[in-house]
Amino acid sequence: MKAHATASRRPARRDRELEAGSLAHYEDPAYYTATYAARIADVAFYVDLAARARGPVLEYGVGNGRIALPMARHGVDVVGVDHSAPMVGDLRRRLKDEPAEVRQRVRVVRGDMRRLALRRRFPLVICPFNAALHLYTRPDVEAFLARVRAHLVPRGRFVVDLSMPPLADLARAPGRPFHAPRFRHPTTRTVVKNREHFDYDPVRQVLFVSMEFEPVGAPDDAWTTPLAHRQFFPREWEALLHYNGFRVDRVEGDFHGGPLVRDSDVMVWHARKR
Repeated sequence: MKAHATASRRPARRDRELEAGSLAHYEDPAYYTATYAARIADVAFYVDLAARARGPVLEYGVGNGRIALPMARHGVDVVGVDHSAPMVGDLRRRLKDEPAEVRQRVRVVRGDMRRLALRRRFPLVICPFNAALHLYTRPDVEAFLARVRAHLVPRGRFVVDLSMPPLADLARAPGRPFHAPRFRHPTTRTVVKNREHFDYDPVRQVLFVSMEFEPVGAPDDAWTTPLAHRQFFPREWEALLHYNGFRVDRVEGDFHGGPLVRDSDVMVWHARKR
C-alpha cells in the first residue's frame, strides 16, 4: 500500500513534444495574423452569436484578438483567455490602438483554460478555431469542460468549433513533405520556401505538423515550427460533452448553419449545461 501511495503522488511526466506543439505556432503573432487574415466566416459567425447573446462573452483561446476585437467593436463585452504570452501581449498592444469604448469592453487574462477560475458567469462561452484541439487527453478535456460549466449561467450556451479530422493528412507518409507556395514572411521580411510534414499518432490521436521555413538562398537560416492537434471524431466529441454534463442543441458543418455532412471540414457544436 505504501509503495502504491508513493507512486500515485509522482507528478505526471511532461510531454515536451506536446508542449512544443501547443505553443510554438503562437510565438509569432505577425505570422499568425497574416496567415489567417482571410479567415473571416467564423469571425462573422461569432460576432452575430455574441450580439444575440448580448454579452458578456468568455472566449477561450482568444489569441491576439482575431475574433474578440470585432465582437468588442460591435458593442459586446469580452473576457479573453489564452495561454500564449506572445499572443496575449500582442492583443494588449493592439488594444492600445482601439477607441476607448472598445478597450473598455475587452479584458485579457493569460491562463490555462483547464484551470483558470474567473469567479463570474457568462451567457455565452466560446472556444473558436481549434483551441480545443490542444486538449490532448481525456483528463484535459474533462478539466476544461468543468471550467466551462462553472463559467456558464444556468441557461448559457457553449459553442466550440473543431476541424473534422482531415483523413488525407492523417494518412500522409511522415517523410513526404507537402510543398506550399513561397511567400514573404511577415516577420523576417524574406521570401521563404514553405514545406509541411504530417505525422499522425493513432494511439494518442494527435496529428503532428512540422512547418519548415527556408529563406530563399539561405538554407542555413531555415527553421521549423511544430504544431500538435488532437483529433476528435464527431461521435467522440458528442460523448465527451454528454458525459461531462452538457446537452447538445445542434451541430453544424459550417459557419452558415449548414448540416454536418461527410464533406464538412469543420464541426460547430452548440451545447448547454444539462
